[in-house]
Amino acid sequence: MEEKARFYCALDYSMSLIGGKWKLMILHQLSGGTKRFSELKRLLPRITPKMLTSQLRELEKNGIITRKIYPEVPPRVEYSMTKHGKEIVPVLSALCDWARGVAIEKGIQFTDE
Repeated sequence: MEEKARFYCALDYSMSLIGGKWKLMILHQLSGGTKRFSELKRLLPRITPKMLTSQLRELEKNGIITRKIYPEVPPRVEYSMTKHGKEIVPVLSALCDWARGVAIEKGIQFTDE
């Protein structure tokens, strides 16, 4: 019988689902709607294809995003947020607003704005 993972608190569990350098960035991009792999790669130019694949698989395994494969040649694959993924969008927006305020105070500019 497999033992269930134990978490210190809800934040510990949330970090196991969406933690890491790239997952929040991927979710931020998907919050704008369904994207193909190549679109995500273009929107996140510093991520390697291997890392993007790995992070997408983990988010899918955790029920945060879905992957839809279209039976075409070449195959078309699209990623979108699940119900649980969409629930995090207000949190991402609040985090972006907070970071934008801190950045303004420190004179930091963003390349995507």
